[in-house]
Amino acid sequence: MDEKEKQEQEFYERLEKRGVTRRDFMKFCTFLTATMGLSASYVAKVANVFAATPKRTPVVWLHFAECTGCTESVLRTMYPWVDELVLEILSIEYHETIMAAAGHQAEENLQEALKKYKGEFICICEGAISTKDGGVYGKIGGRTFLEVAKDVVPKAAAVVAIGQCACYGGVQAAAPNPGGFKGVKEALNLKRREIIHLPGCPPNPINLVGTVANYLLFNKLPQLDSVGRPLFAYGKTIHDQCPRRSHFEMGEFAPSIGSPEADMGWCLYELGCRGPMTYNNCPTAKYNDGTSWPVEAGHPCIGCSEPNFWDYLSPFYQPM
Repeated sequence: MDEKEKQEQEFYERLEKRGVTRRDFMKFCTFLTATMGLSASYVAKVANVFAATPKRTPVVWLHFAECTGCTESVLRTMYPWVDELVLEILSIEYHETIMAAAGHQAEENLQEALKKYKGEFICICEGAISTKDGGVYGKIGGRTFLEVAKDVVPKAAAVVAIGQCACYGGVQAAAPNPGGFKGVKEALNLKRREIIHLPGCPPNPINLVGTVANYLLFNKLPQLDSVGRPLFAYGKTIHDQCPRRSHFEMGEFAPSIGSPEADMGWCLYELGCRGPMTYNNCPTAKYNDGTSWPVEAGHPCIGCSEPNFWDYLSPFYQPM
């Protein structure tokens, strides 16, 4: 048995101890491969990203102005073991929510990671950045969010903004926005190809796993749309993939949330659904073990993956 085969065997043994069979794992890889827009011939290669990774990729995860909901979304993935799977291929060097260190020790860990892995780590940013008055409305370890981002982001091999706040400012950037909060790209004046956006409130963790798997599989980030989102996840509108779409075409619109018509699957457009102007794979990826997503559960889409959706797409529950 060579080293690669030994590594794979140890990987599957670790999964089995967590109650995950090889069949469960391959089923997940098939789903992930389809989500990434790859053909079935890539399933084995995607599996190898997890089972035979030669070196764990270092990650620095930064928190700015946010609710930590994006971290919760990733750590509480639809499959209970996928968060552990991610930790098999990534080496989390700095993450304020899950790291044991605190205070000065935590900041020392960050600086050591930046020095040791300069140009090699993936930087994942969560939350918006204050830019007004020098960015004094948000600080970590005595430095403003803006100073931290300017220090860390240029040293990364790849930068991922996860969640609506990190991508486009989120609720912090909603009018009147007294702190001058902006998404990471706008705050640092980055070019589109310098950062990948995974918006949503929260984003679906499968899209982060797919982005990381794409990076490790092809050694590059996936193709992006005009606002920095990977096309494999944000290439189609909610409306085009919606199971209620046929009722829209027939002019069958639910009169209220929770009405018998809504329960029968009638279209929620006249209740303010933003599905026609929102790009995301919610209808196919879903949440909670692939159980459901807002529109399937009877709630109109609010467009949380669109730039500036708080100002642009509100007030909610009113047709546009």
